[in-house]
Amino acid sequence: MDNQISKNYLEELKKRKKESHVHKKYQMIGLMLSEILEDDKHKALYIKLAKERDEEELLTLAKSIAEKKDVNSKGAYFMRVLFDGDKNKKAKK
Repeated sequence: MDNQISKNYLEELKKRKKESHVHKKYQMIGLMLSEILEDDKHKALYIKLAKERDEEELLTLAKSIAEKKDVNSKGAYFMRVLFDGDKNKKAKK
């Protein structure tokens, strides 16, 4: 009987794993960013950025970087451009 219960439990876990755990808009934006930039390792970082920043700005920047063929690490380049832009905005103030 215990074997049957554990088998059902494992099947339930597999089913839940396939379901989406996205509940907020910024979570979806962050996942979209990681997909656009082909950087699944840093999903949490993109979700955090999407929570704190303008989604249109992030998506526009990510799409423009994704179109560049000569960029090896799109995620790293995205972060560089994003934070260089922040420094330029602060310097102008």
